[in-house]
Amino acid sequence: MHNRLGSSLLHPAATITAALAMMLTVMLAAAASARPANSLVYPPTAHPFGNSYTEWSEEWWEWALSLPVEGHPFTDSFVCNGANNGQAGRVWFLGLSASPPQLERSCIIPAHTAILIGLANVECSSLEPEFPDGTGGQTAATQRECAKAFADEIVVSSLFCIVDGEPVENIGSFRFPSSQFTFTAPTPWIFGATGGTGTAVSDGFYLMFKPLSRGTHTLSCGGAFGGPLFQAEFANTYHLTVE
Repeated sequence: MHNRLGSSLLHPAATITAALAMMLTVMLAAAASARPANSLVYPPTAHPFGNSYTEWSEEWWEWALSLPVEGHPFTDSFVCNGANNGQAGRVWFLGLSASPPQLERSCIIPAHTAILIGLANVECSSLEPEFPDGTGGQTAATQRECAKAFADEIVVSSLFCIVDGEPVENIGSFRFPSSQFTFTAPTPWIFGATGGTGTAVSDGFYLMFKPLSRGTHTLSCGGAFGGPLFQAEFANTYHLTVE
């Protein structure tokens, strides 16, 4: 009987204040558990570790073009933690393979390491004499024109990246055409029978994730080309363990 009297004699204002406090606590907890994915991504104008997105996109391609064909991230033979994955420094590079099917991959990522993933993107280089046809792609202007033509066929509405169930929004603002850069490819390399040192220009979409918390995370990303020059889809689901 005492408990019933005690609760019924509370001042109405105190009851309302307590209810509002409880609602605020629930709302904050819900917001924390559904952290927007974009808060995990460096914005397009950021300079993570001193480099712009454009500069990081060049490094991403230098990494991709330097890897052996066997186990390459563009193929279904990719092994994320293989001996020849080329990973080093504070940024870990991830690429996508052709889909469907949307292949699943597992990676162990060092703690305090950012992740740069290339979505739909393209490069045109001096080591590809028939790409574009007959030009050799020797000059920066030719390479830039070629890369832009292909990147313009990326279907922006097809781009997606979902981290731990939360989609990244406004991916269309993450397109970065590069300057001309130099790379060294093995023989054979991912786009030809004979490698060597060449120059290239790239264009396309990239996302750089801030270092994720220790534990497991799921990253599912993809995109598609849909024009007369090139039609293809690319997508992977990455199961990441940060340790």
